[in-house]
Amino acid sequence: MGDNKEKKDLLEWVPLVLLLALVCDLLWGSAFPCIKLGYSYLKIESSDIAAQILFAGTRFTLAGIMVILVNCIRARKFVYPASRKSWERTLALSSFQTVLQYLFFYIGLAKTTGVKASIIEAANVFICIFVSSLVFRLEKLTPQKLLGSLIGFAGIVVINLQGLQFDFHTGDVLIFISTFSAAMSSVLLKKFADEEDTVLLSGYQFFVGGVVLSILGILGGGKFDHLTLPGMGMLVYLAFVSAMAYSVWAVLLAHNPVSRIAVLGFLNPVCGVILSAFLLGETQHAFGARSVLALLLVSMGIFIVYRKKQPGGVTQ
Repeated sequence: MGDNKEKKDLLEWVPLVLLLALVCDLLWGSAFPCIKLGYSYLKIESSDIAAQILFAGTRFTLAGIMVILVNCIRARKFVYPASRKSWERTLALSSFQTVLQYLFFYIGLAKTTGVKASIIEAANVFICIFVSSLVFRLEKLTPQKLLGSLIGFAGIVVINLQGLQFDFHTGDVLIFISTFSAAMSSVLLKKFADEEDTVLLSGYQFFVGGVVLSILGILGGGKFDHLTLPGMGMLVYLAFVSAMAYSVWAVLLAHNPVSRIAVLGFLNPVCGVILSAFLLGETQHAFGARSVLALLLVSMGIFIVYRKKQPGGVTQ
């Protein structure tokens, strides 16, 4: 009992939470340029949505297998959701986190710009906070959380100002549905944390969702015509990114309020821009004044959400 409490307290320690979240953001930030490289290695065209969905399905199936294997090695036996309720939770989480999020994302991205998609996806934080506070009553909605989230969101808008058009089309709606699905998965993961092993749940939801996406991609005519070693290597790396980052994020969500973890997701697109500079040679965009200002705003937003009230108040 004492060991569990000590572990819980450690996972609520702000410096460790920030460090682990930064690792997740760096991994997720590397995903965007690596997906583009993977498409290039496997000769997947930007217009071939079915092949992209198959690519995503293969990635998440592999991610699920990785997480399940680690859990089996850790337990020294084959582990799986043991009850009907656990399987229902796995399917619910898989539907939002993997299937709906990425299905609508790939279809929507073909009908909008990457700039607008990045900004719409940043709304994930607000959706997480509102759903967690107002629907599931998992925490209180406070002005401090909203202010920090708004300032962090401003950073995402700033870093994407170039090429931004303030209109809304079908692709934008689909990206928003994808964003809503991702936010719902975070809140559901928090809600299930008291009764489930969130890492094991993550592994099986990835595997189930990956298989579903792979089938949908194949039914849509998706295929890999140019299997190459670099392409397969990139798929394995992207699977590792999902397995590692989402598992750590799940543990953080299990031990902290949704708002405190969700706001750290604002670092994700900033990390993506910086890592794209190194991997894709996009240095002009990554190291300009907008990127510096964006990082400052995001950091300020995170500081506000994590800042404690003055003596006599309560910690948010």
